[in-house]
Amino acid sequence: MLNKFGPSGNGEAKLQYLDGDFRVVAPGTYVTCAISGERIPLDELKYWSVDRQEAYATHTAVLKRLYPEQVK
Repeated sequence: MLNKFGPSGNGEAKLQYLDGDFRVVAPGTYVTCAISGERIPLDELKYWSVDRQEAYATHTAVLKRLYPEQVK
């Protein structure tokens, strides 16, 4: 969740991923996709794992994490 002034800092944010939301632990402007390494701007972050505490850039990245042998 972002404050009304947006994130401060220009680097990678550290987040706590929650059910349906996330909490900014250390400010930044992006997080890194656990599968592709792609930078994901915080305002575009839609996919993450609460259990694994990692972010994903796309729904395909989520599927690759969950079913690596089936998704290429």
